[in-house]
Amino acid sequence: MVLTSTLKYHTWFPFHHHHHHPASHKPTSNSTLSFATTNHERLTTTTDPAIRLSPNFTPTQLLHSLRREEDSSAVIHLFYWASKQPNFKPSSSIYKEVLQKLGKAGEFDAMKDILKEMKISLSVIDNDSLLAFIESYASFGLYNEIIQFVDAMEVEFGVVANTHFYNFLLNVLVDGNKLKLVEISHSNMVSRGVRPDVSTFNILIKALCRAHQIRPAILLMEEMEDFGLLPDEKTFTTIMQGFIEEGNLDGAMRVKEQMVEAGCVVTNVTVNVLVNGFCKEGRIEEALRFIEEMSLREGFFPDKYTFNMLVNGLSKTGHVKHALEVMDMMLREGFDPDIYTYNSLISGLCKLGEVDKAIEVLNQMIERDCSPNTVTYNTIISTLCKENQLQEALNLLKEMEVSGCARNVITYNTLIDGFCKNKKIAEAEEIFDQMELQGVSRNSVTYNTLIDGLCKSERVEEASQLMDQMIMEGLRPDKFTYNSLLTYFCKAGDIKKAADIVQTMASDGCEPDIVTYGTLIAGLCKAGRVEVATKLLRTIQMKGITLTPHAYNPVIQALFRRKRSREAVRLFREMIEKAQAPDAVTYKIVFRGLCQGGGPIGEAVDFSMEMLERGYIPEFSSFYMLAEGLFSLARVGTLIKLIDMVMEKANCDRLTTNIVTRNARTGKKWIQELDVVFLLMVGSGFLGFFTGVYILVEKLRALGDLDRSIKEMHMHRLSTMLRKSLVDKTRSTLKQRDFFQKYVTVGGKTLSLYPCLFYRF
Repeated sequence: MVLTSTLKYHTWFPFHHHHHHPASHKPTSNSTLSFATTNHERLTTTTDPAIRLSPNFTPTQLLHSLRREEDSSAVIHLFYWASKQPNFKPSSSIYKEVLQKLGKAGEFDAMKDILKEMKISLSVIDNDSLLAFIESYASFGLYNEIIQFVDAMEVEFGVVANTHFYNFLLNVLVDGNKLKLVEISHSNMVSRGVRPDVSTFNILIKALCRAHQIRPAILLMEEMEDFGLLPDEKTFTTIMQGFIEEGNLDGAMRVKEQMVEAGCVVTNVTVNVLVNGFCKEGRIEEALRFIEEMSLREGFFPDKYTFNMLVNGLSKTGHVKHALEVMDMMLREGFDPDIYTYNSLISGLCKLGEVDKAIEVLNQMIERDCSPNTVTYNTIISTLCKENQLQEALNLLKEMEVSGCARNVITYNTLIDGFCKNKKIAEAEEIFDQMELQGVSRNSVTYNTLIDGLCKSERVEEASQLMDQMIMEGLRPDKFTYNSLLTYFCKAGDIKKAADIVQTMASDGCEPDIVTYGTLIAGLCKAGRVEVATKLLRTIQMKGITLTPHAYNPVIQALFRRKRSREAVRLFREMIEKAQAPDAVTYKIVFRGLCQGGGPIGEAVDFSMEMLERGYIPEFSSFYMLAEGLFSLARVGTLIKLIDMVMEKANCDRLTTNIVTRNARTGKKWIQELDVVFLLMVGSGFLGFFTGVYILVEKLRALGDLDRSIKEMHMHRLSTMLRKSLVDKTRSTLKQRDFFQKYVTVGGKTLSLYPCLFYRF
């Protein structure tokens, strides 16, 4: 990858941020004002704002006072107090300010009363005065009321909507994703003879792109000429963005060429839209080349938005080191990284498991006066929980509280999940209780996570009580809730209660899914009721539900255990033809069953080859049994061929090295994940098995766990005869593949795979 050199080449990059994303306004009230008694009652507990003004105030002083007020009742009181003063007549700017203040509070009736007041006082009611209604209705999600208001405004107030008004209206509806209302409003605009301008077309094109109708959007752009209008940069970039959202960057690039041919000037907006498209598809090198090309041809100079997109794109594709280099460029060019920059880096580091570095970036952003937000903290807390660093996660929660950063339901859900997965249910319950004290509403995920944790800790009675509490709080149990309880009863072998759960689930209007049925099938198989499980499998098929390995695997495994290998293989073949493709677990079950079932060895050999062709590596324990069988039948050639296929398919040298180096960095955490790491190594192929055993034993010895070291050596030693045969038969093949020259690194120590292969147990 030439990313590093490409980044170092580009030493330009200054900034104008084109995209401003204001914080979304959350309405707090839908009440209306009564000017008789309600205002008076409200003001009995409010400091009189009029005392700030002298009776001979100027309109400018009143306007400033209104802008400082946050309470809608205080705004009304101040306005009416001012209206009673001699020689005062409200100006249009004062009326607009009052309307905006009332609109933010959702005082729509009071706003209409102000309009009536304007009408009585013969003040001009123009289109701009009425835009506050559109904006306020939209902020409360009352889009149908907007249409009703527009229909009534001409009749009640004599205001005829102009092009600017309709553009504002259409844009609000598009941003609210109310595309049907956009169509209605545009039809009204046309029927009333209001002439569109370029902005009108741009908004309608944005609506079509939002509806994934790119071709009609292009046709609409072509219609602009009929109205004597020419597309501007906004027109072209809107269609470009539409193509990018559809995953068609090439289409966006064609629109850019069309834009240049039309004589439209390419600015940073266009370049940044396309850079975003490259980054979205992970094509970072192409993004850098495009930036270089545009800087040479069009005089493009990257801005802060460009930097942020590159940082985000690099972080998402795992190139956080290069993302940090881009941030250094930002600083050199005089641009301060913002919350978007830091959150991108932290997210990238957390995805790589580099949580310590993510915390370093967090501390760095605080030192640079960039306040972390809830997303920042939640990202790190989630990673800490996945890494089982729960105390550090709690410390970060405390830091959020001290810094005044809002903790939301995701924050608490993440912590509850982390503690539940570590079987620390008491701590999870404490966090659950904290939510109520902190005023954070619990949701279905909160309850489901704790219910699942209680079930896995065999505290099913408390789980049932928690489900009752969930219902009392107005939350309906869903399939996740029921599946947790179902899993417990199936594992406990209580099939009657498990069946009752499924019946209750269906009667409560929660349709069982394939996970539900798969769990019940597994429970039936565990209880020895394989025939019933098979019948349930057929019943699910008749319902038209697509069967998954989760449903098939328990039945196939149960049949093999009962030495009914032919039926098991037939069910496996049926699964390939009629259901979702078998997964790694399915192949493991079938391969193990064929190797241990005492059937023809040729069937097991053929199946192992089929596995390898489909990209699945046989597990070593079963492969070892097959190897011994082939060796005893003097079919060494077949055995060598299988070993060669395993190593070739798994690319075991590279995969083993990656697994070892990734896990060795965690130090003593290795011991906690020994079994998982070992299985991964085994899964990397036959040679990977030897590598895994060698490193495993050495690591155990280094950590002083000699007893386990001896146990592992005993468990996985090969017979002298088989080992000697494999060494003799594969030595030349391994040399040809240069496997002896490959190395793995563990904790700073370099180990050759050669001693791994011939390590003596």
